[in-house]
Amino acid sequence: MKWLGTMKVAAISIAIGLSSAGVHAQKLGYPEKEELTFGFIKLTDMAPIAIAYENGYFEDEGLYVTIEAQANWKVLLDGVIDGRLDGAHMLAGQPIAATMGFGTKAHIITPFSMDLNGNGITVSNEIWDQMKPNIPKMADGRPVHPIKADALKPVVEKYKSEGKPFNMGMVFPVSTHNYELRYWLAAGGIHPGYYAPHKGDISGKLQADALLSVTPPPQMPATLEAGTIYGYCVGEPWNQQAVFKGIGVPVITDYEIWKNNPEKVFGITAEFAEKYPNTTIRLTRALIRAAMWLDANDNANRPAAVKVLSQPNYVGADYEVIANSMTGTFEYEKGDKREVPDFNVFFRYNATYPYYSDAIWYLTQMRRWGQIADDKSDEWYKDLAKKVYRPDLYTKAAQSLIAEKLADAKDFPDFDSETGFKPVESTFIDGITYDGTKPNAYIDSFDIGLKTGQKL
Repeated sequence: MKWLGTMKVAAISIAIGLSSAGVHAQKLGYPEKEELTFGFIKLTDMAPIAIAYENGYFEDEGLYVTIEAQANWKVLLDGVIDGRLDGAHMLAGQPIAATMGFGTKAHIITPFSMDLNGNGITVSNEIWDQMKPNIPKMADGRPVHPIKADALKPVVEKYKSEGKPFNMGMVFPVSTHNYELRYWLAAGGIHPGYYAPHKGDISGKLQADALLSVTPPPQMPATLEAGTIYGYCVGEPWNQQAVFKGIGVPVITDYEIWKNNPEKVFGITAEFAEKYPNTTIRLTRALIRAAMWLDANDNANRPAAVKVLSQPNYVGADYEVIANSMTGTFEYEKGDKREVPDFNVFFRYNATYPYYSDAIWYLTQMRRWGQIADDKSDEWYKDLAKKVYRPDLYTKAAQSLIAEKLADAKDFPDFDSETGFKPVESTFIDGITYDGTKPNAYIDSFDIGLKTGQKL
């Protein structure tokens, strides 16, 4: 394995003529930009970037990459927009929100979805003790899973009656974590609050029973331990870290909230993709190969991946903490370790394909909670999704890998018939089904949340 550090790998030399990039350059086109800098946040789902580097997949494409950890999601997004970063591991909501103009306005696209699942909701030991009487038990005394927010509702109501704010953390206003935490709370009858950007209120706490605020992922356990928040939604390894430190209990994974939900994406500017089309296809090829490796042979490579991620230049958490979820298990209450083979999915189930319906789901949640203040037509949702999610770029990259026998066509969608919309999904914790072709009907199906014709 290579050690990245912060130094750039040497620029491309005449030896490229002997590399696989040189062999296939005439067919794909040489990369227009060879030296690239990619950003990430210290989470295990940045793994495709680390593995594409460590396994030499970027170099195979004639790309010489520097990988840099970023302080938080805003710094990361700003870095891509201003060109300091050529691309980055991003929250799926970031390219959508930026292109829409919620927060910083910029046209960001994604040719590659990085993973499925990977998040959890953790509460403090004190809150867990108050929730436990409300949770059914199995014969061995362990809690029945999934644990719904119904078990938390009496606790939140008690705090409200005592005049205490019930504070919870999530990582960013347009993060999967924000929407998953809100979804879980609302499914249990707990209102997570509205945004009203048209009124200058971007707190997300209007009419809230539980008050959600931003905390960077690596700081979640310490913030919980300090008592500033009573629970949080975050990616790994920061739920398992709470278990190892003995300060909290993960009560549910996002797999249990929405089975095989989309998580991070790889984001670049539309300008980058237009200016460097060959580079864009080549970096997508490298990421696809990394995702394939991560899921190959029933996750047989995961221990090696965990060893890479535990390095301080990547995630930097202890091997055991990262392995707890990356190798197919998840520990809830201390000692209650259960098999969750799909907690982290990087390639199977077409995880890497950028589906329009995934983008539209995020948009429905933005509308549900007021980040989109006004009604929009179904076509508006579809058009915006198609500006941001770029399966055309993904398809070109995947088909070239198939043609070179570096990948198998059976492991990808049928590109000739694929529409970009998944079949109707019915694996949500509240039993509500999602049809990405009918976003307004979906928004109107929730008991809690803004509906057609409503505006704060």
